[in-house]
Amino acid sequence: MELSSVPTDAELLALASELAGEVQQRRLMLVTAESCTGGWIAKTLTDLPGSSAWFDAGVVTYSYGAKEALLGVNPRTLELTGAVSEETVLEMVAGALARFGAGLAVAVTGIAGPSGGTSDKPVGTVWIGWKHRGGYAHAQMFHFPGDREAVRRQTVAAALEGLRKTLTE
Repeated sequence: MELSSVPTDAELLALASELAGEVQQRRLMLVTAESCTGGWIAKTLTDLPGSSAWFDAGVVTYSYGAKEALLGVNPRTLELTGAVSEETVLEMVAGALARFGAGLAVAVTGIAGPSGGTSDKPVGTVWIGWKHRGGYAHAQMFHFPGDREAVRRQTVAAALEGLRKTLTE
């Protein structure tokens, strides 16, 4: 699917619908662990009728304490690398699978702006992690342009596209 640079609601829903078919075909349940998207990935997925057949849970963890308590992220990881890091997103996605009965997970953490960026991690920096139960977690860093909404929309699209790729690899 060819997306506009900042995906529309209709484009996000189309991505979710394609993913839903793949998840159902494999008889999996899906879980999301979100920070900078505030539950937008879960919302997009559950906008689809019948999503309860394949969507297990969505967790929004903004604070360090929530990442630790709900997803099992190691406090030392957060202390050493910060919330927006490869190490943290990998622990988030692994923790999501460990705490729920799902077979597929995605986690996102980033800086959507307009503030909060640094020279090392400017606004638009997002880490996304994916994991299929029994497989290895993998993560990718993105630098999305635009305002807060644009960064978040692009993150949702990349998360959904990555879930499909994770299923087919």
